[in-house]
Amino acid sequence: MNKIKVLFFVFIGVSILDIIGIIFRIPILIQVFKPIILLSLIALYVVSVLKLNKPYVLALIFSFFGDVFLMFSGELYFIIGLISFLIAHLLFIKIVINQTQKQSISKVIISIIPFLVLFLGLILFLKDFLNDLLIPVIIYGLAICTFGAVSFINYLSIKSRKSLLMLIGSIIFITSDSVLAINKFYNSSHLFEIIIMITYILAQYLIFRSMVFKDES
Repeated sequence: MNKIKVLFFVFIGVSILDIIGIIFRIPILIQVFKPIILLSLIALYVVSVLKLNKPYVLALIFSFFGDVFLMFSGELYFIIGLISFLIAHLLFIKIVINQTQKQSISKVIISIIPFLVLFLGLILFLKDFLNDLLIPVIIYGLAICTFGAVSFINYLSIKSRKSLLMLIGSIIFITSDSVLAINKFYNSSHLFEIIIMITYILAQYLIFRSMVFKDES
């Protein structure tokens, strides 16, 4: 069994153990295995490509720090985790823009509208519950919806499996963060916690698949 397969099974294994920890409320499983999810994905990426995309590696590293900080309770840890993921999404945006061909204004507008509607709807729904975190959440929301929009523009310009994987990954990432926001600020639910983690892991994996796709031919 080669390194790629071994690390893939490590990634799947630690992801499943973390999800089990969330489902059955076993803190030790979450504390041990959640940080390893992104570390194993970083290792999997390193052995899967011939040349590293440095912005993507940085995005994974900041995602790892985001995971770690969000494991702790308290507003400060939440803000630091939010900033970590904000930087990760800015790096994702840079990666996608670098892959995107020049597009017409109409396609750009078509790509932006659904994500803008989602962003405005979620902010209007949550604004009365955000208090001092309103501005940070707006900034983060704009960043992640921009990630979705540029991924859609990229897909419309290329329409390849690689761009489709990135688009689906970005949409699932937005879904995960939207549920997280609802869970944290509006209505906390154990089911939401499970959904958040499953969608987050799936999103990160799909983005990874997009990043290594050209190296699989």
